[in-house]
Amino acid sequence: MMDVQDRLPTERTGVAVPDTQVTEGPPDADGLAAPAGIERRRFLGYVLAAPTLAVAAQLGEAAVGTSQAHAAVGPLPELTEIFDLNDMLTTAALPTAGLITIHVHTDGTASFALPRAEVGQGITTSTAMLIAEELDLPLEKIRVTLADARPELLFNQLTGGSNTTISTYTPIRVAAAIARKRLLEAAADLLGAELSALTCKAGVITAPNGRSATYGSLAEKAASLKTVRVAADLKARSDFSVIGTARNRVDALASVTGRKQFAMDLHVPGAAPTMVCRPPTINGTVRSVRNLAAVRAMPGVTDVATISTGVAVRARTFGQCIDAVRALSVDWGPGTAERASDDTVLRELKAAEVPLVVPKLNPLAKTVEGSFTFHFASNSALEPNCAVADVRSDRAEVWAALKSPIVAQQAIAAKLGLAPGAVTVHVTEGGGSFGRKLFSDAALEAAEVSKAVGKPVKLMWHRTDEFRQGRTHPMATSRIRATYALGKVLTYEQRHTSVATDFGHGLGEIITATAAKLPVGDLTFSETIFTLSQQSPYDLGLTTQFLNEVDKGFNTGSMRNIYSPNVRCAQELIVDRLADEMGKDRLGFRRQLVKNDRARAVLDKVAELGDWGRKMPAGTAQGLAVHPEYHGVVAVLAEIDCRPETTGRHVPDAYTGPRVTKVVCAVDVGLAVNPKGLEAQMMGGIMDGIAVTLTSGLHLKDGAFLEGSWDNYFYTRQWNTPPELEIVVMPPTSGKPGGAGELAVGAAAAAVACAYGAATGTMPTTFPLNHAGPLGFEPLPTVPPIPQSPTDGLDRAY
Repeated sequence: MMDVQDRLPTERTGVAVPDTQVTEGPPDADGLAAPAGIERRRFLGYVLAAPTLAVAAQLGEAAVGTSQAHAAVGPLPELTEIFDLNDMLTTAALPTAGLITIHVHTDGTASFALPRAEVGQGITTSTAMLIAEELDLPLEKIRVTLADARPELLFNQLTGGSNTTISTYTPIRVAAAIARKRLLEAAADLLGAELSALTCKAGVITAPNGRSATYGSLAEKAASLKTVRVAADLKARSDFSVIGTARNRVDALASVTGRKQFAMDLHVPGAAPTMVCRPPTINGTVRSVRNLAAVRAMPGVTDVATISTGVAVRARTFGQCIDAVRALSVDWGPGTAERASDDTVLRELKAAEVPLVVPKLNPLAKTVEGSFTFHFASNSALEPNCAVADVRSDRAEVWAALKSPIVAQQAIAAKLGLAPGAVTVHVTEGGGSFGRKLFSDAALEAAEVSKAVGKPVKLMWHRTDEFRQGRTHPMATSRIRATYALGKVLTYEQRHTSVATDFGHGLGEIITATAAKLPVGDLTFSETIFTLSQQSPYDLGLTTQFLNEVDKGFNTGSMRNIYSPNVRCAQELIVDRLADEMGKDRLGFRRQLVKNDRARAVLDKVAELGDWGRKMPAGTAQGLAVHPEYHGVVAVLAEIDCRPETTGRHVPDAYTGPRVTKVVCAVDVGLAVNPKGLEAQMMGGIMDGIAVTLTSGLHLKDGAFLEGSWDNYFYTRQWNTPPELEIVVMPPTSGKPGGAGELAVGAAAAAVACAYGAATGTMPTTFPLNHAGPLGFEPLPTVPPIPQSPTDGLDRAY
């Protein structure tokens, strides 16, 4: 039996060109009506040479059917409406889709090594659903694992930009359809029946005479001695019984019973707990260690070694690692952001703002302006940053949750002085990411430590490491000017200025990753991402949005939704100002401005369900926002309570402040593969949006962030979540899925900001709202870099 992670040799691949056939009447594979006489394309793939049935398919848009283009009267479309970041990622993945394979085994199961990272977003479930649909196999018999780093996949192993389901939707279905067809052919021969007379159900093929055969009994018979090219049709959407239905996650039981395996759960022989003593300022360097011998002699400590990011300690337990890290006396050199503070960075950003071009047109037109500041936010996931590494003289093996494993493999190989083929990178499931795991920081460190000590290591970052030396969403400003006259918006300018976002992961392979780090290439890469991701739902007349970036001294990353939460929040606040000054209802004004029916539909839905405009007590209000992205669109209505009895409530060791009391969300992603999973994605995005607007930010002082744990980084907690939350998945508006992983963050952040402005009568301009107030916590010291482990948690219980 071929292992699920066996690779399809390159000599077995080729470019598959869709064949065509004429169909009449029924819906095509995208669920769109195919009129009589319209060509319907078939999909080609491969049955691979293997002991049991193994199949592969190319990624091709292969739209089945054609439609006439209709002229549209209106403004010229934005680039993102024609070709966006998701389209770029999908196009980049196209050439290597034939290297992704599905296997059918003699036990009646099917397996698939997904070349993406599962970090809680539920893609193993949606992927299993695609296979189950086309293969007519129960969901519980689909085994989806995560593929090792496979350099031959090039751009096809990057998890980001809400692209997984979009880019794999067709090839996975095609491969599964080919497998089903091959099994039917084998069953027809075995059962002595006509192929067209056979029926498939739950992994069993039955002939008219009642004889049947299971997929498991046919797995070897359906296999091929050589790779052959075959064609298959996909199911019409009207025949779907799995896709589009609400399903529980396939890993839910393993998650709640503790059987799910993360990197820290792996038992690699000899891999001992390892932690790093990190500098007191961002990216500081080690000059010397004053008490090396004394720390090496501490209980349980096996090794102490200086590495590029600090001083690593390997011991029998993580508790002993913490004791040793705290005991180290290190002479630290300066970092990359020495003496930097919120104020110094803000001045730098203001100085770098690209000028607005359209002058104030008084008295011909009126002008609305706004300047907004967004402070640093932590990109920490709930799972600590961690990795396991076993480095030998001639090879290395690494385990970690990685969203760009090819870049990780090649970077590790370069750091160790090994050929890339000598480095094996296993992708483990991750407990959250939000963009954090696009970077292989922990994997690189683990490999470096393992080489330095000559032993396997199980490296884990402390929570404090994450907040002070980990990745952040960069501090940014957005300056906006809009003009209007005679009831119409004439111009809209937005100048977004940001601390540089690190796109060092590129598009998932070493060439673009290297280009994104070059002195000129980094800004070019950022400009490309900004241009291909920023899409306005509104017709605001002559619109320009520009990005400028400064200061590369911080560890940043493409945190969930990248630029959109800041850009959308600022724009929606200005839309509210425009509506007020033009004497229009904020909902009606948005309905007038939205560019398409999908955006209007989600906006109308939240307004209806949220009872927009209802009478509310003073100090409370509603806010609206719409956000289009990656072929999806979402609208959010938020209600907030800013009354003193709410903002003044006390929760131990917490920031309370205004509370979002109600959220209604309507989301249209075209075709939702798993509506239940989509609801969960929206829920998480809403909580992110509430956090970045109200409470979650980092305070920078003297080259270091003051926050040092989740205790004092005030992400949305139970007492700040809305008691009323309603999420509506709109009926399918296309035959293909759109992106969903990041969609709700920008809309939720903006809706909450607009609600706050309505409740207080003052447009907010600095985020999070609590940033200028009292810290609400006592900052942990920077030396030692991590706090002592607690011995009794009862004082934290309430």
